[in-house]
Order: sequence, then structure tokens, then C-alpha cells
Amino acid sequence: MESKFYQADERRAEKVHELFATIARRYDRLNDIMSAGQHRRWKRRLVELAGEPRDVLDLCCGTGDIALMFARRGATVTGADFTWEMLQVAATRCGREKVSRLEWIRADALRLPFGENSFDVVSVGYGLRNLANIDLGLREILRVLRPGGKFLSLDFGKPESKPFRAAYFGYLRVVLPILGRLFCGDPDTHGYILASLQNYPAQRGTKELMESCGYCECGFEEFSRGSMAINYGSKPQ
Repeated sequence: MESKFYQADERRAEKVHELFATIARRYDRLNDIMSAGQHRRWKRRLVELAGEPRDVLDLCCGTGDIALMFARRGATVTGADFTWEMLQVAATRCGREKVSRLEWIRADALRLPFGENSFDVVSVGYGLRNLANIDLGLREILRVLRPGGKFLSLDFGKPESKPFRAAYFGYLRVVLPILGRLFCGDPDTHGYILASLQNYPAQRGTKELMESCGYCECGFEEFSRGSMAINYGSKPQ
């Protein structure tokens, strides 16, 4: 599956930015349609796994779902994304809810503007797969985590069952470009998901990458027979 928004080269970040600027105002509606609303349950589970953190960085925060969930639980939250259009949607939602202790900043996940040991938790929802260099992103996250702090990432997975994986990839290949055309006027906006997933290490490979970067207590929790997963790990004490 090809998409003009997927470039496995030096233009990767540029094309990802272009994609999310295009779909920002339709992002939440399409997530509800694609997952039949289940993405909200998976995001709540990520927040539950985080425990009771004081300071949270929600990286690649998009329209702010996960950041808002943490803020409602009393954490001080920084929502960071490098697409201004997504942050505008997030800030508008935050203003409607009047949530305190929540700020939005534009930042590159590969060059975070925070000091070492700044956060108890770093979360990523459907963003790790989009980084131009996942290894570098994981090392930056580890740098800004406090000792004992947790990293959690929710993203598309790769089911172990070959027949189910074939059916799942078929859905992504056929149905999602149709949704992209209907709601965004361009099938490539959602054809991108399969293109990026094919080159993403998914739950098992991400666990191995995290371990190689120095995380401890790494694992993952799967949903929908492995088509979605939360990876987690901690910074050593």
C-alpha cells in the first residue's frame, strides 16, 4: 500500500506534518468511525496503566484526548505536537472544558525542549509510528522521564494470527482509503495508516527497541486480537 504522505526518507517529518494539518478538524470523527468508538476505551486504559502521576507529557498529543484524560485526574499535563492545526483543535476543546493545569506547546518529538528528569509519565497516542526515527524518539522520551517514570504508547499493532492479520490489513487497504476520500477528499490520508504500519515494528518490535534503549519492565497489552496495543516500560531508578 502506498500513500503520498508516507516517505521513508529525509522528507518523512515534512509529509507527516502535511498529513495531520490536512486531517486535523476531521481527526476525532474519523477515529470514532474507524474504531467504532473503541479508541476512547483504549486511551482510558493507557491512562489507567500510568497510575497517579504528578507531571505528564502527552507527546504527539493531536487533538488532546489523552492529555485531557490525565488532566481530569488531577495531573499537570503538557500536550506537545509539531502540527499547529492539531494543537488548535486541542486548545479549543480544552477551553470548552475549562480544564486547569494543562498547556499546549508545539515541539518536535526528536528534539524535546525539556530538561532531563522532567516528567513522571510520557504518553503517546498513535504517534510513535509516525516518527522519522523511532529509536531517537524513544531515547528522547527516556531522557525527559524521571527515574522510575513510565512511558506508554498506544498504536496500531500487528496480529500474530496470519489469517486475522491478512483480513485486518485488507480492511486497512480497502476501507480506510474510502473513508479518506469521503471525509478528507483524498484516499491517501488514510491509506497512510497501512503504509506506515507495514514499516512499523509494532508491539513486539517496539518492546525490543525500548529494551535496547535502556527501558526496564517493558511489555505490551493487546486489544482486538493484537490489531491495537499499548506498549509500556519504565526508566530505571
